Amino acid sequence: MIEVRGQGLHSGRDALVRLHPSEGPVRFRVSGQEFRPLASMVQDTTRCTVIGSKGLRVATVEHLLAALFLKNFWYGLVVEVEGPELPILDGSAQEWLALLERFQPQPVTLVGLGEPVRIAKNGGEVSAEPADEFTLAVTVAFPHPKIGYQSFASPPETLSSVATARTFGFLKDLEALRSQGLAHGASLDNTLVFSENSFLNPPRFPDEPVRHKALDFLGDLYLAGAPFAGRFTVHRGSHRLHLELAKVLELRAGERLASKAG
Repeated sequence: MIEVRGQGLHSGRDALVRLHPSEGPVRFRVSGQEFRPLASMVQDTTRCTVIGSKGLRVATVEHLLAALFLKNFWYGLVVEVEGPELPILDGSAQEWLALLERFQPQPVTLVGLGEPVRIAKNGGEVSAEPADEFTLAVTVAFPHPKIGYQSFASPPETLSSVATARTFGFLKDLEALRSQGLAHGASLDNTLVFSENSFLNPPRFPDEPVRHKALDFLGDLYLAGAPFAGRFTVHRGSHRLHLELAKVLELRAGERLASKAG
C-alpha cells in the first residue's frame, strides 16, 4: 500500500490517496464504498472530471487515470480517497506514474473499435476510426500570443511524453473561477499560468498546453473501461466532449464482454 497526500486543485482542501494492490478491475474506494472509474459514473465535467456513486463523489481524477492509461493498468488496484478530490501534485501525471511503478499491471488486449465515432459540439470535435493500434492526434487553438494553434501526435511523439505537461489557465479567469468554487488550490507550483500577453511561470515545453490536453483526453478515455485500438483525433477537446466518446466506448466494451460470455 502506498499513500500520497496533497491539496485539491479546485477545493483547495487536503486530500489523501492510498493505492492498494487488489484483485479485480481498477476501482475507487470512498467512505468504504467501491466503484469503477467509468463514463457511466461521471457526475460532473466542469473544469475537471468528477466520478461517484450513491451520493459519493471524487473530483479531478483525470491525471491519475491518464497515468493508469499510460501504464496500461486496468486490473489489480484500488484507489482509496479521503477528501473531495485527488491531490493535484505538480499539475501533471508524472508523480502518479512514479507511484504506479511500484505495482505490476496485468497484461490486457486492445479492444477493436468497430464502427467509427465522431462527436462535435461547441466548436470542438473528437473522433475515432478503426485501426490495429492506438494512435492519437490532438490540436488546440487559443487566442493567446503564447499558445495560438498547437498540435500533438503520437506517433511520431511517444504517448508518454505528455505525462509531465501541467494543467494550465489564464490569470484573467482566476477571480471568476474562485467565485464558482473552483481553482482554490491552483498555484504557480501546479499550474502553468498565462498573463495577458505572456506567462507567469515558464512552460516545460513550448507546446505544453496541447500536451496537457492530450493528457486529459487519455484520462477521460480511461473511463471507457477498456483499452481500445483506433485512430483518435481531438480538436479543441473538453472533459464533456471526451466523456461523450467514453460513453459510446463503454457501451461497446460491455457489449463485447457480454458476447464473449454468451
